[in-house]
Amino acid sequence: MSILTINRLTDSIGAEVVGVDADHLLNDDSLPDQILRALEENGVLVFPKLSLDPETQVAVCQQLGEVDLSTGQEPGIMRVTLDPSKSASALYLRGTFNWHIDGCTLPPGQNPAAATVLTAVALAEHGGQTEFASTYSAYESLIPEKKDRYGKLRVRHTVAATQRLLTPNPTPEQEASWAGGAAQEHPLVWRQRSGRCSLVIGATAERVVGMDRDAGRALLDDLLERSTRPERVYRHEWSVGDMVIWDNRGALHRVQPYEEDSPREMIRTSLLGDEPIK
Repeated sequence: MSILTINRLTDSIGAEVVGVDADHLLNDDSLPDQILRALEENGVLVFPKLSLDPETQVAVCQQLGEVDLSTGQEPGIMRVTLDPSKSASALYLRGTFNWHIDGCTLPPGQNPAAATVLTAVALAEHGGQTEFASTYSAYESLIPEKKDRYGKLRVRHTVAATQRLLTPNPTPEQEASWAGGAAQEHPLVWRQRSGRCSLVIGATAERVVGMDRDAGRALLDDLLERSTRPERVYRHEWSVGDMVIWDNRGALHRVQPYEEDSPREMIRTSLLGDEPIK
């Protein structure tokens, strides 16, 4: 039985896990529960230079939960790159330069990922760091009156909102193409079965339902700014082989911009979520 060594990286989010390798992760039955507890406590776990290949990454993730095998060219693997020859989602992935939570625009009946795993295959020469901010601690920092008020609000999330951040002055044709994109309405506060609460904000958050559009936009922008202040953010400086896993139910993330012709490439695996945003 192995005991995880956990080193906190910031006061609010992130911890490094040392002393384990792929063999431990695949064969030590005591580790999955320890990892999931550490993820619950820290929001983000960093496994330095683990260097998992795609097949092994999926196998490791299957020790932690049910893997989403439906995305990407390989079962359970999405290649995160701006190279369209390697990823059909290359153009869309520019949207990850903005703070977001995965899965806010999925169709009804499909839950956001419980957690997401990335392993670094190749790095950008400039940029490409990944940042994380806890939406659990963002909620907990609110005064009781605001917790009560925000707990009654609902927010419309759209793919178009992310595209407008990338193209602030779109053509009528672009606007028309975005209009048919995915859209969902969620509570601003996600009250989870565990009893924890997180804020559902980020790039997909278009407007607060039933609120004046400008006032609602100001509220969403203020919450995002407060949630992602530098002292609340963990920035991961990647090394090839690093594996990072984060709790998608309680963490915003974004990647620092990098050039479109950059060799940066990650392999991503998602653990299926078992509860809707409610």
